[in-house]
Amino acid sequence: MSECDAYPVTLDPHSEEGTRVILHDGMTEEEVIRYSQAACEALSAEDDSLKREVLTHAGNRWSLGIVHVLGVAGTLRHAEIARRLESVTQRMLTRSLRQLERDGLILRFDYNEVPPRVEYCLTPIGRSFLAKMVPLWAWLIENAEDFRTARERFDKGHSTE
Repeated sequence: MSECDAYPVTLDPHSEEGTRVILHDGMTEEEVIRYSQAACEALSAEDDSLKREVLTHAGNRWSLGIVHVLGVAGTLRHAEIARRLESVTQRMLTRSLRQLERDGLILRFDYNEVPPRVEYCLTPIGRSFLAKMVPLWAWLIENAEDFRTARERFDKGHSTE
Protein backbone atom coordinates (compact mmCIF):
# COMPACT_ATOMS: atom_id res chain seq x y z
CA MET A 1 0.00 0.00 0.00
CA SER A 2 1.42 3.38 -1.01
CA GLU A 3 1.24 6.47 1.18
CA CYS A 4 -1.35 7.87 -1.20
CA ASP A 5 -3.63 4.88 -0.61
CA ALA A 6 -3.89 5.83 3.06
CA TYR A 7 -6.10 8.83 2.28
CA PRO A 8 -9.78 8.64 1.37
CA VAL A 9 -10.92 9.12 -2.22
CA THR A 10 -14.66 9.40 -2.69
CA LEU A 11 -17.08 9.75 -5.52
CA ASP A 12 -18.71 13.15 -5.77
CA PRO A 13 -22.48 12.57 -5.81
CA HIS A 14 -22.86 15.49 -8.23
CA SER A 15 -20.46 14.13 -10.86
CA GLU A 16 -20.45 11.20 -13.23
CA GLU A 17 -19.53 7.74 -11.99
CA GLY A 18 -15.79 7.34 -11.83
CA THR A 19 -14.90 10.98 -11.23
CA ARG A 20 -12.96 10.95 -8.00
CA VAL A 21 -12.76 13.87 -5.61
CA ILE A 22 -9.75 14.24 -3.38
CA LEU A 23 -10.61 15.24 0.16
CA HIS A 24 -8.08 17.31 2.07
CA ASP A 25 -9.94 18.96 4.94
CA GLY A 26 -8.11 18.27 8.15
CA MET A 27 -4.94 17.13 6.40
CA THR A 28 -1.62 18.77 7.20
CA GLU A 29 0.22 20.71 4.52
CA GLU A 30 2.72 17.85 4.20
CA GLU A 31 -0.07 15.26 3.80
CA VAL A 32 -1.72 17.36 1.08
CA ILE A 33 1.59 17.63 -0.78
CA ARG A 34 2.21 13.88 -0.56
CA TYR A 35 -1.34 13.19 -1.66
CA SER A 36 -1.08 15.44 -4.70
CA GLN A 37 0.10 12.51 -6.83
CA ALA A 38 -3.16 10.67 -6.15
CA ALA A 39 -5.04 13.81 -7.17
CA CYS A 40 -3.17 13.93 -10.46
CA GLU A 41 -3.81 10.24 -11.10
CA ALA A 42 -7.52 10.68 -10.31
CA LEU A 43 -7.96 13.04 -13.25
CA SER A 44 -8.95 11.51 -16.54
CA ALA A 45 -7.38 13.03 -19.66
CA GLU A 46 -10.62 14.96 -20.19
CA ASP A 47 -10.66 16.19 -16.57
CA ASP A 48 -7.00 17.21 -16.81
CA SER A 49 -7.71 19.34 -19.87
CA LEU A 50 -10.75 20.88 -18.20
CA LYS A 51 -8.72 21.59 -15.06
CA ARG A 52 -6.10 23.46 -17.04
CA GLU A 53 -8.67 25.49 -18.94
CA VAL A 54 -10.73 26.44 -15.89
CA LEU A 55 -7.67 27.21 -13.77
CA THR A 56 -6.57 29.78 -16.34
CA HIS A 57 -9.31 31.97 -14.82
CA ALA A 58 -7.44 31.92 -11.50
CA GLY A 59 -4.35 33.39 -13.14
CA ASN A 60 -6.12 35.72 -15.53
CA ARG A 61 -6.29 39.30 -14.32
CA TRP A 62 -9.58 40.08 -16.03
CA SER A 63 -11.39 36.81 -15.39
CA LEU A 64 -10.55 36.90 -11.72
CA GLY A 65 -11.43 40.61 -11.59
CA ILE A 66 -14.83 39.96 -13.14
CA VAL A 67 -15.57 37.12 -10.73
CA HIS A 68 -14.51 39.29 -7.80
CA VAL A 69 -16.56 42.31 -8.93
CA LEU A 70 -19.68 40.20 -9.44
CA GLY A 71 -19.10 38.44 -6.12
CA VAL A 72 -18.86 41.71 -4.23
CA ALA A 73 -21.40 43.82 -6.15
CA GLY A 74 -23.87 41.19 -7.35
CA THR A 75 -25.61 41.43 -10.71
CA LEU A 76 -24.09 44.06 -13.00
CA ARG A 77 -24.40 45.29 -16.54
CA HIS A 78 -21.49 45.08 -18.98
CA ALA A 79 -20.69 48.80 -18.74
CA GLU A 80 -20.69 48.73 -14.93
CA ILE A 81 -18.24 45.83 -14.90
CA ALA A 82 -16.02 47.79 -17.30
CA ARG A 83 -16.11 50.87 -15.02
CA ARG A 84 -15.07 48.78 -12.02
CA LEU A 85 -12.15 47.14 -13.87
CA GLU A 86 -9.79 49.97 -14.69
CA SER A 87 -8.06 49.75 -18.07
CA VAL A 88 -9.86 46.64 -19.34
CA THR A 89 -10.58 46.96 -23.05
CA GLN A 90 -14.03 46.34 -24.48
CA ARG A 91 -12.68 43.38 -26.45
CA MET A 92 -10.95 41.79 -23.44
CA LEU A 93 -13.99 42.26 -21.20
CA THR A 94 -16.32 40.69 -23.75
CA ARG A 95 -13.93 37.80 -24.36
CA SER A 96 -13.45 37.16 -20.63
CA LEU A 97 -17.19 37.29 -19.96
CA ARG A 98 -17.81 34.73 -22.70
CA GLN A 99 -15.14 32.37 -21.35
CA LEU A 100 -16.51 32.64 -17.82
CA GLU A 101 -20.03 32.02 -19.08
CA ARG A 102 -18.86 29.00 -21.09
CA ASP A 103 -17.26 27.49 -18.00
CA GLY A 104 -20.39 28.08 -15.93
CA LEU A 105 -18.87 30.63 -13.55
CA ILE A 106 -21.22 33.44 -14.57
CA LEU A 107 -24.68 33.75 -16.07
CA ARG A 108 -25.63 36.23 -18.80
CA PHE A 109 -29.16 37.62 -18.84
CA ASP A 110 -30.21 39.26 -22.11
CA TYR A 111 -33.52 41.04 -21.67
CA ASN A 112 -34.00 41.41 -25.46
CA GLU A 113 -34.78 45.10 -25.10
CA VAL A 114 -33.96 48.14 -27.18
CA PRO A 115 -31.62 49.61 -26.23
CA PRO A 116 -29.92 46.35 -25.27
CA ARG A 117 -29.89 45.42 -21.60
CA VAL A 118 -27.63 42.57 -20.55
CA GLU A 119 -26.70 41.68 -16.98
CA TYR A 120 -24.21 39.25 -15.50
CA CYS A 121 -24.07 37.47 -12.17
CA LEU A 122 -22.09 34.69 -10.54
CA THR A 123 -23.40 31.14 -10.56
CA PRO A 124 -23.08 29.00 -7.43
CA ILE A 125 -19.93 27.45 -8.89
CA GLY A 126 -18.61 30.96 -9.60
CA ARG A 127 -19.19 31.95 -5.98
CA SER A 128 -17.44 28.76 -4.90
CA PHE A 129 -14.50 29.56 -7.21
CA LEU A 130 -14.20 33.04 -5.69
CA ALA A 131 -14.40 31.65 -2.15
CA LYS A 132 -11.59 29.20 -2.95
CA MET A 133 -9.41 32.04 -4.27
CA VAL A 134 -9.61 34.12 -1.08
CA PRO A 135 -7.29 31.83 0.95
CA LEU A 136 -4.77 31.98 -1.91
CA TRP A 137 -4.93 35.79 -1.89
CA ALA A 138 -4.47 35.81 1.89
CA TRP A 139 -1.49 33.49 1.52
CA LEU A 140 0.03 35.80 -1.10
CA ILE A 141 -0.43 38.83 1.15
CA GLU A 142 1.04 36.98 4.14
CA ASN A 143 4.10 36.00 2.09
CA ALA A 144 4.51 39.13 -0.03
CA GLU A 145 7.63 40.27 1.78
CA ASP A 146 9.25 36.84 1.35
CA PHE A 147 8.52 37.02 -2.40
CA ARG A 148 10.04 40.51 -2.62
CA THR A 149 13.13 39.42 -0.69
CA ALA A 150 13.60 36.34 -2.88
CA ARG A 151 13.28 38.43 -6.04
CA GLU A 152 15.78 41.01 -4.80
CA ARG A 153 18.24 38.25 -3.86
CA PHE A 154 17.78 36.57 -7.26
CA ASP A 155 18.11 39.83 -9.19
CA LYS A 156 21.31 40.74 -7.34
CA GLY A 157 22.82 37.36 -8.15
CA HIS A 158 21.78 37.53 -11.80
CA SER A 159 22.52 41.14 -12.71
CA THR A 160 23.78 41.75 -16.25
CA GLU A 161 26.47 44.22 -15.23
